[in-house]
Amino acid sequence: MDDLRNKYLAAIADAGDEASLETLRVTAVGKKGEISLKMRELGKMTPDERQIAGPKLNALKDEINSALAAKKVALADAALDERLRGEWLDVTLPGRGAARGMGTIHPVSQVMDEVAAIFADMGFAVAEGPQVESDWYNFDALNIPGHHPARAEMDTFYMARSEGDNRPPHVLRTHTSPVQIRTMEAQGAPLRIIAPGRVYRADYDQTHTPMFHQIEGLAIDRDISMANLKWVLEEFFSVFFGLDGIKTRFRASHFPFTEPSAEVDIQCSWVDGQLRLGEGDGWLEVLGSGMVHPKVLQAAGVDPAAWQGFAFGMGIDRIAMLKYGIPDLRAFFDSDLRWLRHYGFSALDVPTLQGGLNG
Repeated sequence: MDDLRNKYLAAIADAGDEASLETLRVTAVGKKGEISLKMRELGKMTPDERQIAGPKLNALKDEINSALAAKKVALADAALDERLRGEWLDVTLPGRGAARGMGTIHPVSQVMDEVAAIFADMGFAVAEGPQVESDWYNFDALNIPGHHPARAEMDTFYMARSEGDNRPPHVLRTHTSPVQIRTMEAQGAPLRIIAPGRVYRADYDQTHTPMFHQIEGLAIDRDISMANLKWVLEEFFSVFFGLDGIKTRFRASHFPFTEPSAEVDIQCSWVDGQLRLGEGDGWLEVLGSGMVHPKVLQAAGVDPAAWQGFAFGMGIDRIAMLKYGIPDLRAFFDSDLRWLRHYGFSALDVPTLQGGLNG
């Protein structure tokens, strides 16, 4: 413990920028960080060993996180001081024109509208639900067992309970799948919905943020099959990306709430460092999907002997990055007006959907 503490505290103190500090955070307390791996070893210890090692590891993790946070603030302050020394303001310049003050539509809002319009053409309604969810709707009703990694505190944000309240704590929803359960409970079958919205997971890097946007689809009927799922997704990709005959690949996977399950890839290639969709011999994973598990239907009050269906889920932010060439997911949430002016859309000049499914 002392060696780990001394090692990381010294490295944090020597970090010269936020990039190296983030690398240290991942190495130390990330999902596969050295300290996180030590904490996973607690389960292999005897109760007596765990009683001694557990508090020490938690204290070490807290100390490392506190040092990382303090260093991040110090680096930001130093960067700001340096910037203030190098910048100056000419108050005699004329004011900016009124056109510079016009607002723009955020790429996330734009893509949500595009996706909703495409699926509306296929008969899908939009369903919504709460962002603070119960343990039942977020996990149990979706056939996610108690030992599943998604239920660990390192992956999920749990809400505090008052002292003496022994009920399972509520969570910030980790996906929009609870909306599927709530809608099936309220409307029964048949059903055809999409569920867009904000979701939350304890992760942060170039392609992950603690809050992001997801859209899920659900179709329940008597004779729905994987063939219907494949058609729906290929029609969506074709219209959204403006590509005719885009090729997809379904790879067997496992999700607790679908059986069978599949990861879906779309055809792509890399040319001079640029990603091109719909051509080449490469593949890019874009979403997860499958046939709704009978236990999920049963939990929502739908008879799995009479009804079946498919479900899929994809990241709104990620497909926005792919379509509009945005390199870093974190920039979506930085509130940088310069970024928004560059990637945002004028309310009077938004991209079209090329005539929808019949265009």
